[in-house]
Amino acid sequence: MTMHNLPMTRQARAMLAAGARIQRKDAGDPFELLSEKFGEHTAEVMRKLGEADEKMAGFAARLLDIQQRADRASYAGGSGGQVPTWGDQVLRSAQFRNFADGGRNAKTRIPVETKATITSADFPVVPDADREIITQGRRPLLVRSLLGSANTTSNAISYRRETGFTNAAAPVAEGALKPESAITFEEVTAPVRTLAHWIKLSRQVLDDDAQLRSEIDTVLRYGLAFVVEGQLLHGDGTGQNLNGLIPQSTDFDETRRAAGDTAFDILLKAISQSEEADYPATGAIISTRDWYAMMGIKDTEGRYIGGGPLADIPGRVWRLPVAPSNAMPVGNFIVGALDLAAKVYSRTDATIELGYVNDDFTRNLVTVLGEERLALAVRRPEAIVYGSFTAP
Repeated sequence: MTMHNLPMTRQARAMLAAGARIQRKDAGDPFELLSEKFGEHTAEVMRKLGEADEKMAGFAARLLDIQQRADRASYAGGSGGQVPTWGDQVLRSAQFRNFADGGRNAKTRIPVETKATITSADFPVVPDADREIITQGRRPLLVRSLLGSANTTSNAISYRRETGFTNAAAPVAEGALKPESAITFEEVTAPVRTLAHWIKLSRQVLDDDAQLRSEIDTVLRYGLAFVVEGQLLHGDGTGQNLNGLIPQSTDFDETRRAAGDTAFDILLKAISQSEEADYPATGAIISTRDWYAMMGIKDTEGRYIGGGPLADIPGRVWRLPVAPSNAMPVGNFIVGALDLAAKVYSRTDATIELGYVNDDFTRNLVTVLGEERLALAVRRPEAIVYGSFTAP
């Protein structure tokens, strides 16, 4: 097999043809001539690669120049002592310029400046929002639950209260004159009183925070009920005050008291006083402190006379429901036929209303009003016994 039959590329065949001509002209070695041509070709390729490198270096230099001009324009506005970004520092460094000018094959380290300390001021943290509202203390309001209740559409309640009864009932002989009894009444008027308060809020609060809006509604209603309980007990009937239970009650009969009486003994005797007046007792109102002191009383062997700390029993004393109240003075009590003797008439239940007052509209504010209208009628004062656990 001859060399002419070997598969060759077009370039190889051209070089061999050129060698053949040279061989015929100069009678030289064809393989030496072929090697020389390959060397010339390699040099030409390397020259073109060098030109490409120079173009890339020029491109990098122009890119650096553009970046530097942009940086100067950016910092010309007075950025003060602002530390350039890491990218800015790399492009500006001498190491990068050397690298761009042809030192790409060298190992190059480019220093980057950073602040000494990174604090929360550099990276502000957005706090989580806990929308739960922990309210102020709110006492149980139980006094009203022991009284009678009704509604009214008027601004006052007029009722008759019996003030005397002469009972002349007796056996009568046939044909004899029958005895006459006598009953006297007095006309009493209990005016409907208005209890109210208000707060000012922004429209944004009402529109954006449903939980806060609900809490405001609850607080305003509680504020009304808080004052109502105090009025039911202590209102003196003057001005716009209700005429409460204590000012109209019957005093505890001190002749019933004996040496060594406990709080339970005094309550039992007050219940007896009410029922001896033909008004069966239906409830008791005691101060919160006195009630818990009574629940903690022990016998001579150290056992709780009540249910004890683990008992789950309703608040009752001598079978009567108890309404512990911080509005009741410590050391005092009320016992009697409370649902019969006193009645709360509701003209308007506690309501919450929103409206504009004065310049609220232009200030984007809202006035929130809580209001209740009611009257208290004490029909049988003798059915309400008020006294003290200790002797006067």
